[in-house]
Amino acid sequence: MSRFENSLDFARRCDAADPLRLLREEFYFPVFGDQPAVYFAGNSLGLQPRSTQDYIVDDLEDWANLGVEGHFHARHPWFRYQDFLTDQLAQLLGAKPVEVVSMGSLTSNLHLLLVSFYRPTSKRYKIMVEYDAFPSDLYAVETQARYHGFDPEDAVIYLQPREGEHTLRHEDILASIREHGESLATVMLGAVNYYTGQFFDLAGITTAAHAVGATCGFNLAHATGNVPLSLHAWNVDYACFCSYKYLNAGPGGVSGIFVHERFADDAALPRLAGWWGNDPDSRFKMPRNFTPARGARSWQQSNAPVFSMAALRASLDVFSKAGMMEPLRRKSLELTGYLEYIITQVNRQHQIPPVTIITPSEPARRGCQLSMIVRPNGRKVFEALQAHGVIVDWREPDVIRAAPVPLYNSFEDVYRFGQLLESALGG
Repeated sequence: MSRFENSLDFARRCDAADPLRLLREEFYFPVFGDQPAVYFAGNSLGLQPRSTQDYIVDDLEDWANLGVEGHFHARHPWFRYQDFLTDQLAQLLGAKPVEVVSMGSLTSNLHLLLVSFYRPTSKRYKIMVEYDAFPSDLYAVETQARYHGFDPEDAVIYLQPREGEHTLRHEDILASIREHGESLATVMLGAVNYYTGQFFDLAGITTAAHAVGATCGFNLAHATGNVPLSLHAWNVDYACFCSYKYLNAGPGGVSGIFVHERFADDAALPRLAGWWGNDPDSRFKMPRNFTPARGARSWQQSNAPVFSMAALRASLDVFSKAGMMEPLRRKSLELTGYLEYIITQVNRQHQIPPVTIITPSEPARRGCQLSMIVRPNGRKVFEALQAHGVIVDWREPDVIRAAPVPLYNSFEDVYRFGQLLESALGG
């Protein structure tokens, strides 16, 4: 017998027993009619923490009152603003502080990292990526190959699921790495695939890449703040992440990077240098020659985008209240499991099940996102959900993505989603 029940009473009992339930009050929810929307779109844009405005206003006031002196005398001095984020980000990434820095934007950071870790030769020049990676990742690896004089049709290896399947098998990824080993320069995957929600075995992939002499990195846009990460222990070479999805730092929020500690003192490793990546002890001496800061900081180019970082700081403080990823992961497993159960119950009301979940059913292979093929009339179902206060997203040709985020979503949200999904399906 299932441990779940498709009832409002059950959902409310789960919420009453949830030790993280009060975190929901830390966020603003869009309102539909007289109640909060069912917001399952944190995989696209996280909700705004209520404290964000106060954090940003503090820095606006310091700018107003101090002008340029705010770089050193603001309540959170701008000169080292990225440092206020480092420890919490390192905890979320399973990294050491020297390996992490908040900086720039997501795809720009990916390009900066590929400059350093995609070092093709005439024999070892290929890049491996998912076939259905987010378009920015595809554009990045294709243009990097072309920039180095290679034809992307030859240089980019696209991993595709087996015929009739929606997700990649781990053994197939490893087999492809071995197959292309002598020509493989780097593996660069989305740690959690944006479309299917599949969470890859990053440790196993990294080990396999290193075994054939390739570097290995990941785009953590859909992973950071969603799934447990141990980048240092897994020996990952490089990674980038954004902050506007599960990290709730607002649209276009500041990005960040991870570079493993073993490269921390490697001044010879090529990188596109900028002033903010210079050793901070000599930065304001305006040296003509670049002396890299230690660790990931040396990849910084420009000074900190303070207001965007203030928004991220506000959200990271909510993560700290939650106890970081371990308690959030426990709730996520329950919340996502309940959503899977509710969708199964909806399907049972129909002779031909209208919803197919393409996200892996094994909890270890997914975060909080479930991607669903809805047939027939998936687009109409999506629009009907929207019209009744459900905020999810649509991906062509027939996929609805729903992400119950443990920081702010509830079991009652999941129950309400099921009721509205059934109504939208015409059951």
